[in-house]
Amino acid sequence: MVRPLGGTVGNGLSAKAAEELGLKPGIPVGVSAIDAHAGGIGVLGSASGETVDDAALDRSLALIGGTSSCHMVVSREARYVEGIWGPYSEAMVPGTWLNEAGQSAVGSLIDFVISSHAQGPALAAQAKAESRTVYELLNERLALLEKDALPGSLTAEFHVLPDFHGNRSPHADPTLKGMISGLSLSASIDDLARLYLATIQALAYGTRDIIAALNAKGFAIDTIFATGGGTKNPVFLREHANATGCQLMLPQEPDAVLLGSAILGAVAGGVYPTMRVAMSQMTRVGAEVAPDRRTARYHKAKFTVFQALHNEQIRHRTLMRDALSA
Repeated sequence: MVRPLGGTVGNGLSAKAAEELGLKPGIPVGVSAIDAHAGGIGVLGSASGETVDDAALDRSLALIGGTSSCHMVVSREARYVEGIWGPYSEAMVPGTWLNEAGQSAVGSLIDFVISSHAQGPALAAQAKAESRTVYELLNERLALLEKDALPGSLTAEFHVLPDFHGNRSPHADPTLKGMISGLSLSASIDDLARLYLATIQALAYGTRDIIAALNAKGFAIDTIFATGGGTKNPVFLREHANATGCQLMLPQEPDAVLLGSAILGAVAGGVYPTMRVAMSQMTRVGAEVAPDRRTARYHKAKFTVFQALHNEQIRHRTLMRDALSA
């Protein structure tokens, strides 16, 4: 039997489980959710203030970032989007359909780019010696390099296609590979800083690509509710806001997955009558990151290059396949 989110399972917590957990027997046990879906529940409640209404949901995307990423949207009617999973009926918010996209390598790609660079080991050693992260050191270097320049503009001749581990959305092609354009014979710390920035931008263009596919099918996404490891990095946040043109909303509760689980439990326990009411009452926006409109033209051009890299890879693949089959 499939039970709805916000409902209960069984007859409450068993005596054995209650003893092991140090809880009272009979406590309501809520229907569980997939971890990323719980994260979506934990952030989307802030979409429209008092109530989570359909219009606000149409404009909102939940981004759960980490080693990989998950991009989720919900709508009252079913919307079929090529290259994006779903729609799934009531998989996240009751009364709606869920569409789920994602990127197969995000945090893992940034880590790989840094660690595999010639300056990676020295940077890691410096970070350890100073009890800091390599991201903090690179962000500081970027701030120096960007002084008096347009934010993010150090990569005008440096472009990355982030599909090192294939593309999950919107192309749904696991055979795609990563690409880097703009390499030279230099491998300084400044080169690593630029490559790091270009990689983060490429991931942001991947999100822009997903949003474009969703908006072409009826969504009107202009706001991203983001949580996860990447949201601790101010450059990651800045570039996602600027590259997509969307307002970024960060939850007051940093562990949105646990908050989503608590929301499910609160509804199952009768604290709130519905999921939407619980989401509205239990979620809060902690910080906002607005896009810098001065960068819109720059990112439009970079996104065009991003799309061209993908198209060229497909063309190159066709050329080589035809050569091998001749």
